[in-house]
Amino acid sequence: MKKITIYSKDNCPYCILAKNLLTSLGAIYEAVDVTNNHELLMEIVAKSRMRTLPQIFLWDECLGGYTDIAALHDRWELVEKIGL
Repeated sequence: MKKITIYSKDNCPYCILAKNLLTSLGAIYEAVDVTNNHELLMEIVAKSRMRTLPQIFLWDECLGGYTDIAALHDRWELVEKIGL
């Protein structure tokens, strides 16, 4: 299985939705909470060029946020992309 990392904040509804979607598919992911880590958040923003959360990475590839992975799932592409 490929390495999935989700950068998120506490009480972020889209972060929760993204985690729930991946969990429902049986994906194993690393959740990194950036709520109190502004420096790490800025590193991720620089890497992805996104200013919103969650930010979901497959190895070093940014898949986007919740709506992006939900769209991949709706097109039946997410499971294959993450290697399930």
